[in-house]
Amino acid sequence: MIDNPRSPRVRAVAKLAKRDARSQTGLFLLEGPQAVAEALTFRPDLVVELFATPTALERHADIAAAAADAEITVEYVTEAVLDSMADTVTPQGVVAVCHQFPTSIKDILKPDADGAGPKLIAILEEVRDPGNAGTIVRAADAAGVDGVIFSGRSVDLYNPKVVRSSTGSIFHLPVAVGAEFESVVERARAAGLQIIAADVKGDDLLDARERGVLDIPTAWVFGNEARGLTDEHLALTDRALTVPIYGHAESMNLATAASVCLYESAFSQRSRRQTP
Repeated sequence: MIDNPRSPRVRAVAKLAKRDARSQTGLFLLEGPQAVAEALTFRPDLVVELFATPTALERHADIAAAAADAEITVEYVTEAVLDSMADTVTPQGVVAVCHQFPTSIKDILKPDADGAGPKLIAILEEVRDPGNAGTIVRAADAAGVDGVIFSGRSVDLYNPKVVRSSTGSIFHLPVAVGAEFESVVERARAAGLQIIAADVKGDDLLDARERGVLDIPTAWVFGNEARGLTDEHLALTDRALTVPIYGHAESMNLATAASVCLYESAFSQRSRRQTP
């Protein structure tokens, strides 16, 4: 039982809440039973250390079983130690340390075994809010997106809040990081994708859907929460679309708008494939 919140080992885990420590070690912090269970199920090879309070492990027998199957030792810790390790106020008794595992853009854009390229991807350009970024990854996972690309000016994929907001989806689909926006757009277009910006100054999303604009392979671009995309970046896209607001809301949260856009494309593409 690890019971000293000030021990070097506990401090080393806690430091992973900071980007410098993540960059230096190539590790990141994973908090909560849901995210840890997803890691153990889909990518147990990434789990370096696993910590839990005895009470939490009793409540989450599936985590204990998955750890045993993967031959990963669970280190028992006190509540005080877990609180010191975690970035959240209520980590729910389970924390893991994992290897970072970014995918290359080449792998996201490459054709599959049948020679078909990606049908739908999401590009995040200067998305700074970690909650938004993680929620977009989660929405992309739910919509069956082929991959997500974080530009170099976006929040760190392994920021604890990004990881938490994705609720384990970072283990389900490929996510690339660090590329310059211009290069990402050029490579996506070369892979056969049209480039659509989500922008408040764009055309109506519903009208575009009815015209069949969303039927073909698409890379959606989502910009900064406050400023959106620059005019220079918008000029690199093929078109801009906006989610219409029918009520009295002044605006829509970025992650919510991104979810709508990705699902509209997913619906359109699947309807097209299913039409005789």
